[in-house]
Amino acid sequence: MVSQVSYLATLVLLLSVSLASSSSIEENFIQCLSFHSDKAAPFYPSIYTPKNASFNNILNSTAQNLRLLVPSAPKPEFIFTPLTDSHVQVAVICSKKLGIHMRVRSGGHDYEGLSYVSEIEAPFIIIDLVKLCGVDINIDDKSAWIQAGATIGEVYYKIYEKSAIHAFPAGLCTSLGVGGHITGGAYGSMMRKYGLGADNVLDARIIDANGNILDKEAMGEDLFWAIRGGGGASFGIILWWKIKLVLVPEVVTVFTVTKTIEQGATKVLQRWQEVAPYIDDALFIRVIIQPASVANKTERTITTSYNAQFLGGADRLLQVMNESFPELGLTRKDCLETSWIKSVLYIAGYPNNTPPEILLEGKPTFKNYFKAKSDFVREPIPETGLQGLWQRLLEEDSPLMIWNPYGGMMSKFSESDIPFPHRNGTLYKIQYLTLWQDGDKNATKHVEWIRNLYNYMTPFVSKSPREAYVNYRDLDIGMNKKNSTNYIEATTWGNMYFKDNFNRLVKIKTKVDPENLFRHEQSIPPLPVSHMRLRDKKFKTLE
Repeated sequence: MVSQVSYLATLVLLLSVSLASSSSIEENFIQCLSFHSDKAAPFYPSIYTPKNASFNNILNSTAQNLRLLVPSAPKPEFIFTPLTDSHVQVAVICSKKLGIHMRVRSGGHDYEGLSYVSEIEAPFIIIDLVKLCGVDINIDDKSAWIQAGATIGEVYYKIYEKSAIHAFPAGLCTSLGVGGHITGGAYGSMMRKYGLGADNVLDARIIDANGNILDKEAMGEDLFWAIRGGGGASFGIILWWKIKLVLVPEVVTVFTVTKTIEQGATKVLQRWQEVAPYIDDALFIRVIIQPASVANKTERTITTSYNAQFLGGADRLLQVMNESFPELGLTRKDCLETSWIKSVLYIAGYPNNTPPEILLEGKPTFKNYFKAKSDFVREPIPETGLQGLWQRLLEEDSPLMIWNPYGGMMSKFSESDIPFPHRNGTLYKIQYLTLWQDGDKNATKHVEWIRNLYNYMTPFVSKSPREAYVNYRDLDIGMNKKNSTNYIEATTWGNMYFKDNFNRLVKIKTKVDPENLFRHEQSIPPLPVSHMRLRDKKFKTLE
C-alpha cells in the first residue's frame, strides 16, 4: 500500500496560496499535478482540451453510444489520460482539493455515457485510463494482473499467447474496458461453467478518496467485496485486477442456428426457456432476436438466432443437444470446431478467419445511437406473451433483443457472495435495444418505443424488485430527476441492480467515501449525517 495521507496535508498547504491566483480549472489542475508529477513520465502530453485538434477524437474514441456525443451533450473541460498509477493518484488528490468533478473512463461502453458525460454538475473533467493497459500473465499459478484500461479482448489475446488451454470467463464484446466491466460483474459465454469475471478476481489495486493505493489486504474485506459487482466509479478508481485463469479444452465448438416465426420460432424459444438454464454447464446458448425482411416481400418477420459456445467437440455437443434440445434441429454441418480464442472472435461477431491479433486493436465493433434496458426472467414467458412481443418488435425500425441463459455455476453462488445478486432462480437475462442512425432527429420516438416495450414485459419478468443489470445502466429506472444520488431516491434503482446488497454497499460507501468524491447519476450514495442513526439500526445485523 502506498499512503498519501501525510503528503496530502502538505500538498494542501503548498497549494493554498499559489492556486488562489490561478484563473482556470485547467491551469489549477496542471499546477497541482506539477507538485507530484512522475519525472520519468511527464503528464503534459496527456491533457487534452477543446483547443487541441485531437480532443474530439480522444473523447469519441471508446464511447459506444453516439446518442451521448451529440453537440448538445455536456462536454468535459479537459481529458486527462494518465501514463502511470501515480498520475491517477495525484489526479484524485487534485480533483478533491480543487473541487473539480471527475468522471473516470476505462472503456466507454457504459450505456448512459456516465464515464464521459455529466448531467448532474458542471464543469467536469474525464480521467481516461486508456493508456494504462498492461497485462501480465502467469500461467504457472493460473493468474494475471491486468490494468483497468486494457480491453477484455487484449486480456484474452495475452492469455492465448501463453496458452491454448487457459482462459478468463468474462465479456462477449471484446472492446470492453476491464476496469468498469468487472466492477459490474462481467458475464460472458463461460459464466455457466465458471461464473462471472467478478467471481474470479483474486486481488485488486484501487485509489480511494484520500489518494491512497490499496490492495486487497489494505482495503479490507468490505471494500474488496463492494468493487466486485457493486458498479463502477462509486468507491474509488480501479488500477489493477488480479484475475484467476480457468481451463478450457483445446477444441471448442460454436454454432448459430436461426429460426423465423414461419419456421416455428415461437415454440422453439419456449422450449429454450425450459432447457438453456439447465443444460450441460459447458454449453452456453444465447438467443439474438430481431426483425428481418422476408425474401421477395415487403413484410418483415422475426428471427431468433441461437448463438452458442460449447467447451468441447462437436460429437459431444450433438449428443447433448439431441438429448436435451432436439427441437432446435442442430446438425453436424451447423457446428464449427475451433480453438477457444477463435470462439471468442466468433461470439463477438467477427467474420470467420479473422486473425486473433484484431483483439489488440481494442476498437468497439458497435457504435450507434441507441437506448437499452434489461430484465431478468424467473418463469418461462408463455406463447401468448411471445406473440405480443413479436408484434411490438415489428413496430420499431431497428430493435434488438439478446437473451442470455443462466443456471450452472451462476446458481451455485449465493446472492450476497458479491454485490451481483442475480443468481439461483434466474432463467435468463434480457437485453433490450433500439438503434437508429439519424441522431437527435427521431430519438424521442425510439426511446418512447423501448419504454413501452419495457412496460409490456412487466408481467413476465422478475418482481419485488424488478431486477436490472448494473452494467446496462438505465437512467429511466427509479429516477424522477437526473441526479438520484440521494439515498432515499436511490433505493429504487439500487434495489433493482443489487437487491438486498444495496444497503451493504451504502454502508461501505459511507465509510470509505463519506464526502461522495466518486459520484455520478447512479453511483452508490453515502448516508448524510442525519441518517447515521438509521444507518446503524439497519446495518446492526451486518456487523
